[in-house]
Amino acid sequence: MKVLVTGGAGFLGQRLIRALREHGTLRDAQRAPQPIRQIVALDAADATDTGDDARVRRLRGDLADPATIAAAFEGGIDSVFHLAAVVSGAAEADFDLGMRVNLDGTRALLDACRRCAAPPRFVFASSVAVFGGALPDVVTDATTPAPQTSYGVQKLTGELLIGDCSRRGYVDGRALRLPTIVVRPGKPNAAASSFASGIIREPLAGVDAICPVADDAALWLMSPATVIRNLLHAHEIPADAWGTSRALNLPGLTATVRDMVTALRAVGGAAAADRVRFQRDERIAHIVSGWPARFDAARALQLGFTRDADITAIVRDYARQHAPQAQTGGNA
Repeated sequence: MKVLVTGGAGFLGQRLIRALREHGTLRDAQRAPQPIRQIVALDAADATDTGDDARVRRLRGDLADPATIAAAFEGGIDSVFHLAAVVSGAAEADFDLGMRVNLDGTRALLDACRRCAAPPRFVFASSVAVFGGALPDVVTDATTPAPQTSYGVQKLTGELLIGDCSRRGYVDGRALRLPTIVVRPGKPNAAASSFASGIIREPLAGVDAICPVADDAALWLMSPATVIRNLLHAHEIPADAWGTSRALNLPGLTATVRDMVTALRAVGGAAAADRVRFQRDERIAHIVSGWPARFDAARALQLGFTRDADITAIVRDYARQHAPQAQTGGNA
């Protein structure tokens, strides 16, 4: 199989590519495992983890550029993992950029899929930002999306396009509404939710972190490892299991900022927790307040998707991998 990963140089993209390399196979439309012969890692930036696997072809270019898309699809594509996006805060700050990448780029990928000899399987990283406005206390699979940000609108439009292209037989699509991913290593990005990783990552590294929302702000969370498992699982589910709805809410967990700081204290000690400083940013607080934090993900669980145990386990796993010197082994 030939697999395209957009956002292949990004945080999740590089982890997904490693998982694909380790797994070695993906199932085709007949449910038969097929060896992965090539992974095209498409991104606007260079990858930091280049690896030495001959199956990985690095391609740098603009997702909305026809020449880049043509190069990515040269020789055909069997499966697409579409992770590339202008993140929430950046898409809100620059409407044209968000539309070009998040909407026009998705449309360009789907058009290229239509020209493939057989409909590719298409896994799309959507977002809980498709919800907003007046919401029930618990969002269910029946809750109508009503995004209140440009990013959410662009993600929802992508979902609808993928659903229609699946109905018409152009792709075999499945769209996953990702929770906020924590903890992301590396530097902060322009996502409105970037602080959710920063208030764990920076204090464990001995650096102060600014939290732009109140400590009772709640988020729907998932760890990087669980996201990767769920992306791969989404690909392997047979088409008929999805029915007419090709989008679903992933099973995350609800945690307030207070819960996150408590987990930070349990893993990194009081000194780490005391490095979190609260300084309200009205723009970020407004965006985050519109995101739902409690879901009933019954459909995803029935389809075999998984969730994390709790926020402390997420923080402990991050510290074990990226900040082992900061672990106290218990409360401090």
